[in-house]
Amino acid sequence: MILRPALLLVAANLAIGAVGNTRIQVGASTPAPPARHEDVSSIDAIVRAAYDVISGPQGQKRDWDRFRTLFTSDARFTAAMPGKDGNIKLISLDVPGFIKVAEPAFMGGFFEKETWRHVDAFAGIAQAWSAYESRFKADDERPFQRGINSFQLWNDGGRWWIVSIYWQAEDKSNPVPPVSP
Repeated sequence: MILRPALLLVAANLAIGAVGNTRIQVGASTPAPPARHEDVSSIDAIVRAAYDVISGPQGQKRDWDRFRTLFTSDARFTAAMPGKDGNIKLISLDVPGFIKVAEPAFMGGFFEKETWRHVDAFAGIAQAWSAYESRFKADDERPFQRGINSFQLWNDGGRWWIVSIYWQAEDKSNPVPPVSP
């Protein structure tokens, strides 16, 4: 059956009205494990937790269980990266896919630090622009990469969730601005 976009919107609104404040997910796997209250109590807390959990010295295994608690079960990680032809390509992963790709890379030492943030919010949704610097060691003088993370966030009435993180690293043509836009 093919649903037209307007019909899909009506169906979604009816379903939301019927079930109240419940997450509706098509094809969702397992629910997220319980989260630390201090990680999900505010936009600031959940963004800080996301940076904290992926950062660590060489050889330190990341707390992927904690990581999973920050995200909806259908969350996406999307990187905008230059392809071989120079055009920007999108690479998108779910939470297990991101962990599979990131885990071996982070084991060499990886620290990502937020340098500024700009948040726009309405009701239970928020968009956080978050500039970052990445280093192999926490005390490296210069980052090996900088860029912007775009966090899409949702508050279900009890806590914040990360719905997606979409990012692009800076390049010569697109430097990270010195302060939030």
